[in-house]
Amino acid sequence: MKKYPLIVAFMFLSLQAFAQRVAYPYWYILEQGKSSFRSGRYGDALNAFEDAKRNRSAMYEKMEQDFIAVLSMYEVRRMRDSLDDIERYITLNYLDNAAAALRELYFRVPRQSLYGSANNALKAIGALKHYPEAEYWIGEVYRIEGELNLALIQYQKAYEQRATLENPNFTIDILYEIVGILQIKQDYTGMERWSQTLLALDGVWSGNSAQLYTRNAMSRLLESDGGIHRFLTVYRYDNAQIERVHRLLGFFYYDSGRHGAAQEHLLFSFLINSTLIINELIRNRYDFEFTSLEALFEEAEMNVVLADFMSDTEYYKTLYYLGCALYANGKAPPARELWTVLAGRRAVAGEWAVRAANQLKSPVIEKPKESLR
Repeated sequence: MKKYPLIVAFMFLSLQAFAQRVAYPYWYILEQGKSSFRSGRYGDALNAFEDAKRNRSAMYEKMEQDFIAVLSMYEVRRMRDSLDDIERYITLNYLDNAAAALRELYFRVPRQSLYGSANNALKAIGALKHYPEAEYWIGEVYRIEGELNLALIQYQKAYEQRATLENPNFTIDILYEIVGILQIKQDYTGMERWSQTLLALDGVWSGNSAQLYTRNAMSRLLESDGGIHRFLTVYRYDNAQIERVHRLLGFFYYDSGRHGAAQEHLLFSFLINSTLIINELIRNRYDFEFTSLEALFEEAEMNVVLADFMSDTEYYKTLYYLGCALYANGKAPPARELWTVLAGRRAVAGEWAVRAANQLKSPVIEKPKESLR
């Protein structure tokens, strides 16, 4: 009987030693870190994200060295920069480590982007040592702990390494975090600059002269008599990913007295969210047809999901300030049209309905905020 404790202890130590020998892949460690983060164990999360970075870097460092070893061979040097010839040599000579490095590279990077160059392949393997997702999540830990400067450094590092993101669309999330931190820090110059980087991803906003013509046509239609209803009849745009930056800049420009820019951005925010609302109503009722803003409100506010969406996206506030921007730009009729619709929604629009009603009685251009001057 006395032997059992020794056997149990030996088994426990053996299991511990085995666990220490298991090398989890970097992506698995990252997921463990996310789980810890969501559970509020930020110290464990930070350690996991750092480990994920190290493991990925070590993995691609070894592949890089394996490929360099082949490129250093005399026979291979004679092939100059021909990736096809070098790959053929690797296959014929059973250079398994280098072959594995190239397989991994082709899985991560489109082969045609290397243009048949071994030097490009080497650079691409080296770039894969970066792990922007881990940099981002390290930033998330710093943000949640109030270390905004450190969080900003991490987000910017993740953005700089965006070429190796597994999901390129994640670039938008990274940019929003950068913009959000700069807004909190009241670095409005930086916030505006990074917001423009975000907007560059919106083809309609940052496109060619034809798209600029379309944007100007949108504004002209909105500014005409009865233009609000015709505007939403003619135009649709559902780029939900980019709406929030239009809204942020719209409020920012209005608060800083730049009413022309405010109108442009609030117009896009209004159009995008209105399009998403209309699309959802059509999805739920195939015969739905937009007739007026009032009717759209009536339908949307009866839908719990859409009512929450309108609240979460500050839809009523956007309408109010779009009206304010129009009025400040000398476009009183469409401003009154928006305020009139909004003033009739007091039960759901609350403060913004009250303020719209006040603007109808005695319209004013709000003074720029001192903090933004």
